[in-house]
Amino acid sequence: MITPLDFLTDLTNPNLTFLVRALAAVVLASLVTGVVGCHVVLRGMVFIGDAVAHSVFPGLAVAFVLGGSLVFGGLVAGIITAVLVAVFSQNRKLKEDSVIGIFFAGSFALGITIVSLAPGYSGSVQDFLFGSIVGISGADVAQAAGFAAVILLVLGLFHKELVAVSLDRESARACGLPVLALDVLLYVTVTVSVVISLQTLGNVLVLALLVIPASAARLLCSTLPRMMAFAPMFGVVCSVVGLYLSWAFNLPTGGVIVLTMIAGFLLCWVSLSLKHMRER
Repeated sequence: MITPLDFLTDLTNPNLTFLVRALAAVVLASLVTGVVGCHVVLRGMVFIGDAVAHSVFPGLAVAFVLGGSLVFGGLVAGIITAVLVAVFSQNRKLKEDSVIGIFFAGSFALGITIVSLAPGYSGSVQDFLFGSIVGISGADVAQAAGFAAVILLVLGLFHKELVAVSLDRESARACGLPVLALDVLLYVTVTVSVVISLQTLGNVLVLALLVIPASAARLLCSTLPRMMAFAPMFGVVCSVVGLYLSWAFNLPTGGVIVLTMIAGFLLCWVSLSLKHMRER
């Protein structure tokens, strides 16, 4: 068995540089999705993460056919879907989850259709479905770092406005806040955070990065600032432990990271339950 010390040694091995890149990628993804996930959980829009993760398929397929960047293709498709969801959700007769479901199904169906017309695409699809730590390049990490910095900067600049819309849309609109623009902004940040997590975790499991750390933070934290500090730390710790366990036991990285997060969430729930029992 590979011990934690062996794992640290492997990280310094020049023949295993992909492991360092994988570690950097999961840390970056955890930091960004931890913060974005707090907005997602606060707003009750968990389904958008799953929808965005699947809506990137048309972009992936088109990028593959044209010989372009899969990440860029997925990003474009995801942003288009996110903007459409934000625009159509402004109609009060349609609930946000209904609009998300419509565009999720449509984009996923389009992606499947394009995939069926693109021979040789299955291998690339598998990497984006389940993640591939071996396939992460230095350019991928640098790109993810750039996106992460922009997302965190944007969320910091528009923090109050986004929270206001999440808590009470009508009051925010009455105060003159641009609700549609803020919706688009939030959906786009969710999209970008999902896309930069795809290669490490895969889009089948990437929703866990958005939901589990933020949900654990909501259990233990009484204020939003504390949630936004706790969730990224929770995600980073679980991701690093999950990466180590997957490396030590030769298991799928994405699956092990998600299971580690679920274990961490259960520990948070148990600790909170025990606290309530003692208070009684």
